[in-house]
Amino acid sequence: MEISLNTPALLFPAISLLLLAYTNRFLALANLVRKLHDEYIETHLKHDEFTETHKSKIILWQIRNLRRRINLIRYMQGLGVFSFLGCVACMYSLYRGAAVIAEFIFAISLLSLLASLFISLAEIIQSTRAIELELSDIEELENGNIFTDIIAGKNVNKK
Repeated sequence: MEISLNTPALLFPAISLLLLAYTNRFLALANLVRKLHDEYIETHLKHDEFTETHKSKIILWQIRNLRRRINLIRYMQGLGVFSFLGCVACMYSLYRGAAVIAEFIFAISLLSLLASLFISLAEIIQSTRAIELELSDIEELENGNIFTDIIAGKNVNKK
């Protein structure tokens, strides 16, 4: 396969937009962590330090979940930046006339971008589970969601 300077340059806008989306997710989670932290401290100031209320247990679970999600986002961002740097290195290799090295670097860059997207999918799944738990706690829903209802053969259109 022969690649030109334009080939890795095509990924620049896509990677930039992905990094922006990852950063927005990170900032949203950081704000949520701050809010939950304040809520947890407030809950513990009202009660005895050794008494764990149901609310504080839920808040602790949410904070642990957010910590895992923030770690996933950090990996997503790292792989995205690595992919971006790989594209730059690929363009430099092409400029220097090292086409074989450029192809190798471009392949690594694409694999890094792919890994970042898979981790993004895992983070989205985890965030969806957290939202489902929050909704089931608020609305006292049955355990399940639209997908499990479809598989179980329940009528999804019932209200």
